[in-house]
Amino acid sequence: MKQLVLKKFTERLPHSRAWYRMNATRALMGGHKLEVQLPERLQQKLVTLAARSADEVTDSAASLRDRDALTEGGKLAVVEFASASVAVLESDQRARLTIRRYGNTRVRALIKVETVDGTATKDEDYVPFKKTIVFEPGETLQHIDVEIVDDDQWEPDETFFVKMSLEKGQQLVKLGPKMINQVTIINDDEPGTFEFENASYLFKESCAKACVPVRRVNGADGIATVHWKTEDQTAKAGVSYEGGSGELTFSHGEIEKTIDIVIYDVQCKEKDEHFKLVLSDCSMGSKLGKISSTIITIVNDDEYSSFISRLAHAANVELDNIRVDKHTYADQFKEAMNVNGGDLDNATALDYIMHFLTFAWKVLFAAVPPPSIWGGWLCFLVALAFIGLLTALVIDLASLFGCFIGLKDAVTAITLVAIGTSLPDLYASKQAAANDDSADNAIGNVTGSNSVNVFLGLGLPWMMAAIYHSVNTRYEFQGVSFHVKAGDLVFTVIIYTVCCLAATSLLIVRRFTKPFGFCELGGNRPLKFVSASMLFTLWLLYVVLSSLRSYEIIKTDL
Repeated sequence: MKQLVLKKFTERLPHSRAWYRMNATRALMGGHKLEVQLPERLQQKLVTLAARSADEVTDSAASLRDRDALTEGGKLAVVEFASASVAVLESDQRARLTIRRYGNTRVRALIKVETVDGTATKDEDYVPFKKTIVFEPGETLQHIDVEIVDDDQWEPDETFFVKMSLEKGQQLVKLGPKMINQVTIINDDEPGTFEFENASYLFKESCAKACVPVRRVNGADGIATVHWKTEDQTAKAGVSYEGGSGELTFSHGEIEKTIDIVIYDVQCKEKDEHFKLVLSDCSMGSKLGKISSTIITIVNDDEYSSFISRLAHAANVELDNIRVDKHTYADQFKEAMNVNGGDLDNATALDYIMHFLTFAWKVLFAAVPPPSIWGGWLCFLVALAFIGLLTALVIDLASLFGCFIGLKDAVTAITLVAIGTSLPDLYASKQAAANDDSADNAIGNVTGSNSVNVFLGLGLPWMMAAIYHSVNTRYEFQGVSFHVKAGDLVFTVIIYTVCCLAATSLLIVRRFTKPFGFCELGGNRPLKFVSASMLFTLWLLYVVLSSLRSYEIIKTDL
């Protein structure tokens, strides 16, 4: 229960981009996750599947050969219904029937049409119809409407018939095989499904009365009833509660009622007791839901208060465990040295592998002062210094590796260094896309990271270098100024811009087209893989073209 409470609580909390980045980094390193992890058995309880099925009704028509035989080669006019049966919803308030004529259409035809009761009765279920239909020469179709009586009371599907007959003196007119049409009135009044909201309820012994709500879902048409009764378990009727049975009557549109059961307050201290409350025998058309019975637990007042206190304390402890920041160095080193931050019950095999691969780095960064010192400023400055040192080390190691395998620094930068520094962004964006209601954080992770790289990672060092060289007196005597050659920058920027325009066009197409579900993320599963493949191809195109330019296989004066 504690884990379920925490899971629901943390899911409703808003998460920033930094939260997703930290959670992704910890997942990569086998560290303690910031989100509550449930065992598989609890995960299965949160998953429900629903399936719906629909039936289709199809009509058939006579073939051209049959028509020719009926009309005796076109001499006779044949009149019949377009179909042998129709079905209408009660709420449609009318049934439209089509009468057609084929064969000899040059003569005038008079057809008498009238309704006949079936299981549906006139005036109660439909308005009776009796009329002569006239087909003028050249006229082939006529429509008649039978009015349906729409009420709010559930009843089974009912039928009535509409039959046609010839008026006297119609020698050149005959009736076709579909001279009788069966009209089915489909009931669309839903009296609803009765069920309890929860499978169990807790009531204090001193509450005097347990009010258990009964819901009416999936419809509330007409008057409906449901019976209830109590069944003894550890709690006995007449001792711990007032048992019995009864009937709930729901009026039209009423969706909730309560069953009131008197609870006896026994002064002596006793253990918690429970009894069962069962729904049964609902009125015709209505049915019982999944939770047709519930367990009522009568909790001793002292035990109830103790239970709530224990649950609140346990929840607070767990909330402290999933906090982003830690209060002391001891907490930081403890989390760094344990798989999944010490939560071994929910640790996976991948968590163990990543923990041992990144153990040294986790312990190293545990030396960063906790945010509780100096309002977090010391943590920020030291972490910034650590990131700078680690970045310099990664660049040097990547350059050495590139040199070892024969890659130029420019190619190493757009492959090894770029992939290594962008993995946290990738996993953070993936988690944000899966958990957030919108794509803002998923895309904002990338744009925010790029902004820092361009404005701070690139702009700030260049500005510092320019200031240094402008105040250096050595350059004043030599009469030279500070210049940095662009190299292949123009070519790579052009390739990058073209790839960006293509990626943006893909997002626009996904936003405004139905096959993609009118959304940048999600939608049709095969098309999701198509979109991902296109974006991956753009990245490969950029890397390949930039690499070919670095090795001067592609020659250009840009």
